[in-house]
Amino acid sequence: MTIRTILVDDEKLAIQGLQLRLEPFEDVEIIGTCSNGREAIRKIKTEKPDLVFLDIQMPGFDGFSVVKGVMEIEPPLFVFVTAYEEHAIRAFEANAVNYLMKPVDADKLADTIERVRERIAEKKSAEEAEKLMHVLTEVAPEAAEEFVDTDAGETSDRFEKLINVKDRGQIFRVEVDTIEHIEAAGDYMCIYTGDNSLILRETMKDLERRLDPRKFQRVHRSTIVNLDQVRQVRPHTNGECFLVLDSGAEVKVSRSYRDVVARFVH
Repeated sequence: MTIRTILVDDEKLAIQGLQLRLEPFEDVEIIGTCSNGREAIRKIKTEKPDLVFLDIQMPGFDGFSVVKGVMEIEPPLFVFVTAYEEHAIRAFEANAVNYLMKPVDADKLADTIERVRERIAEKKSAEEAEKLMHVLTEVAPEAAEEFVDTDAGETSDRFEKLINVKDRGQIFRVEVDTIEHIEAAGDYMCIYTGDNSLILRETMKDLERRLDPRKFQRVHRSTIVNLDQVRQVRPHTNGECFLVLDSGAEVKVSRSYRDVVARFVH
């Protein structure tokens, strides 16, 4: 799979530097470069790339204006590249894959490309499933209905609704929907429900498998948050941010997991 890519920056040296850093990624094909926002909008609409690396601070149309300018078509994936950290929350709001600081760090760029690959694979899988459902609906409508019912049932039944927690010599039955966030400490998990906290002996990885990823997302190496319990996003000076939960508790989102915020910030 080739990732057709456009680079947008008003600084020629910045584009050249990014081109060099992208050379090791054989599946990334740079199909064009742009030096301003208006040119970028035209090229995105014409070339329909998979991915755009987009500078934010540009004269005239800035990076966010470019995103708005291509919303009438199916937009590509965007990665913002900038020297200014204060734009991080707006980048999340624009549903960017990632937010890279100049000069671009090689490890963070590699992580970003991997996220892009995952996003593209998810999109293609969804498109194939939609095509299959369309064909089934036309040639075998009963089979299509059965497929939908089965799929919904499996998704619903796959994850825990209650978790039994043995803590302080007692067994507590915790409704998963009441869990606000979970913090790891070695092989122990501290489960917070807003008005209570319990200790569970289990690894983060094993507990993640039991929880619905549509609701429970890792926002830090040692923290899982119930996205339904998030009430506010508060930016932080170093490009990270804090999630304010229903109870008033605040949980930090580390840079490695910033794209999680884009799932519920609109």
